[in-house]
Amino acid sequence: TGDVQRLRERPAPASSVAGGPENEDRVELHTIGTGRRPRAALAVGTAAAPGTAERYAVHSAIALLTLTTERSRSLQAAEQRIGSAVLRMLLAGEPDHARAVAGDLYGGLLDAPFRMLVAERVPVSASAALARAESGTPARAADRPSAAALAAADANGDPLAALADVMESAAARAGEAVLVVPEGERLVVLAADGGAAAAACAEYAAALETARAGVREKVPGGEEDELVVGLSAPAGPIAASAAYKQAEQALSVARRRGRVLVEHEQMAAGSVLPLLADDAVRAFADGMLRPLYEHDATGRGDLVASLRAWLSKHGQWDAAAADLGVHRHTLRYRMRRVEEILGRSLDDPDARMELWLALKATNTD
Repeated sequence: TGDVQRLRERPAPASSVAGGPENEDRVELHTIGTGRRPRAALAVGTAAAPGTAERYAVHSAIALLTLTTERSRSLQAAEQRIGSAVLRMLLAGEPDHARAVAGDLYGGLLDAPFRMLVAERVPVSASAALARAESGTPARAADRPSAAALAAADANGDPLAALADVMESAAARAGEAVLVVPEGERLVVLAADGGAAAAACAEYAAALETARAGVREKVPGGEEDELVVGLSAPAGPIAASAAYKQAEQALSVARRRGRVLVEHEQMAAGSVLPLLADDAVRAFADGMLRPLYEHDATGRGDLVASLRAWLSKHGQWDAAAADLGVHRHTLRYRMRRVEEILGRSLDDPDARMELWLALKATNTD
């Protein structure tokens, strides 16, 4: 595989020989394709250097394979343009037009619930590596990365291309349709809900996650990108635009947490509190509560603890005062001081919500 990789890095056409005339394992490698980066390689095993007839046969095979490969690339490019048009129509709220353009190529995909996937490649960052390390768990033997999955990433050198290969290969084996659209620095995919392509994406993400587990330090050098994926809930053509937004939201959470894949359903089923770990949220919370902490630091009252108790009891004066061990009139006075210092009314539900989240974000419990 090392010989093949080195050959692929050379401009086409290129060839190399592994072994020698006296070596029964002599193998000739020839690139296939006319592009700057070869699409494949042909391996020819011979017991000795081939003669004129054998070399002519090899060159004929290379020509035929190159022609087939280039024709396949042209068809793939045309299919990709159709897929891009179908996606734009779905996002524009025109599912009937999308079906008409898709025809038999993607039509079956639009007749059943699908998942919208948005993937990006992001530079490796120390903060993301640390987030992974702090939230990760030791890998079990059964969770070890798939060699085939990780090899795909290594061979392409592009995490988005690797993901596309994994999902398209799984869909082809299962005989199902999948729509893959490169969109600048992103990859957008429509895959059947519960289908082979969606399952392959989850397995591939889990393999990458396990491979990254335990990394404590990684200095960003700009030479390596990592895959980040957001996955929507199941949707139909009419809700394609909403599914795209769900995938983007999940992608944002995955990027912030240093995760490979986050599903929108996981966000909806979980808690909003882990999202408060974001640095911008903490800065907002610190700024909002700082006047109260500065007041308490003078020894003139415990406004922060009083506010927390009052909010936790949903504004019930007697219950909050009992928790604090003070009279309810004392608590009322403290809450008036909170309003005066912050310039916010505690009768405003938005103010109460923001103050409660600020207390949570600053880990003052």
